Amino acid sequence: MTTTGRKTHSFHQSQSPPFLKELTEADTHASLSSYIDLLLDAICVVDKAGKFVYVSGGGERIFGYTSEEMIGKCMIDLVLPEDRDITLQTARNIMSGKHEPHFENRYVRKDGKIVHIMWSARWSDSDQLRIAVARDITKRKRIEARQAALFAISEAAHAAEDLPTLFERLHQIIENLLPAASFSIALYDDIKKDVCFPYHADNQVSPSIIDSTAHCVEVIRTGKTLLLLPKDINELRGLADTSSSWLGVPLKSQRGTIGAMAVLSHPDNPHYSDEDRELLQFVSTQAAAAIERKQLLDHLQHMALYDQLTDLPNRALFGDRIQSALNRARRDGLRLSVLYLDLNKFKFINDNYGHPVGDLLLKQVAQRLEACVRASDTVARFGGDEFVILLENIDSPANTAAVVNKIHQALSQPFVLGNHYIGILPSIGVAQFPDDGDDETQLLRHADQAMYRTKKSTS
Repeated sequence: MTTTGRKTHSFHQSQSPPFLKELTEADTHASLSSYIDLLLDAICVVDKAGKFVYVSGGGERIFGYTSEEMIGKCMIDLVLPEDRDITLQTARNIMSGKHEPHFENRYVRKDGKIVHIMWSARWSDSDQLRIAVARDITKRKRIEARQAALFAISEAAHAAEDLPTLFERLHQIIENLLPAASFSIALYDDIKKDVCFPYHADNQVSPSIIDSTAHCVEVIRTGKTLLLLPKDINELRGLADTSSSWLGVPLKSQRGTIGAMAVLSHPDNPHYSDEDRELLQFVSTQAAAAIERKQLLDHLQHMALYDQLTDLPNRALFGDRIQSALNRARRDGLRLSVLYLDLNKFKFINDNYGHPVGDLLLKQVAQRLEACVRASDTVARFGGDEFVILLENIDSPANTAAVVNKIHQALSQPFVLGNHYIGILPSIGVAQFPDDGDDETQLLRHADQAMYRTKKSTS
């Protein structure tokens, strides 16, 4: 080991087996080097300036460079940029006399792949050299990352309040595995027979670099993973300036492919590899199960709280909304109004035109009612042709009267129901808080009675 000087040679001789001691110093060095090169780990020697002066044969297996290529290179230039600060600090610690037996960092191999290294290093003050043993722990790190990701996804599936929250958490989990300039989730809608993108996050790279939508559709259609390397993207765009890669994997469940998950690499990071593809495929199954579970729970919750015909809040959800509104009104000294509405002669329309036409009428009435109020108000269907509207933060009864007038005008326009043009008028009863009641029951009763008085006066 000529780069380490005579003292290094003497050290080797003193530790050599008896038969090696009979050899000359040069022969001993050659023999030891041939044995050292058999090690799966790499022995690296770095001088005070941070340059490699010796790398055993294991270095080529770990770093991708031959020993000759690494000699003279600055150690820090091969370290992943994100790990350079901690690596330099650790090197200073070692040179000050501290032994570092389990230091971990990441290097960029000659082929661009990232390798995780565990180091055992010490400083030789007499030789002014840093001697270290490098062990490739990439496979172990990948296994640990997979296990951690699976656990995190499972936890997110149970903890996330809704799908948007779950998508955001999946993004965080995947980005810990594969740093990405953009991340997308595409889902296939069985009813609409279409692909939607409920989640997309773009950090640095312009979406114009690649048509992620079209490629996600392809992944969903084929059910196969798609990896586009920089040369593939450049060919698609007819350019030669892209260094990013794109990776999309199908989200598969027991009922088939429900969507796709896609990442775009940072231009200054190594492009995605086959190992990255396998990793994303591995966690995609768990991600698909989490999404499907959340979709089912959201669907069941929606069915429990919304009217299936009009998709308006039902009586249960209205009860929750009005309780919250009453609490705010009492606390802040605000007013609110409750409108109770039904449709005059709706039974006649059902009996004469049929229930399908009656259902279409109810759907269109719901749409027009929602258009008459603010986004903060609530339009609910209690059943049949009965609708209830909650108007929050009403300044005066005049504001409520204006909404009532707006509803009359909206519903007075004919409804086009297939081949039928149908006109229908509502009966509306109003209750004001706090004038007509202090709780939900009192306000609903007062509005219901007022509605029947109105209906009776117009019949």
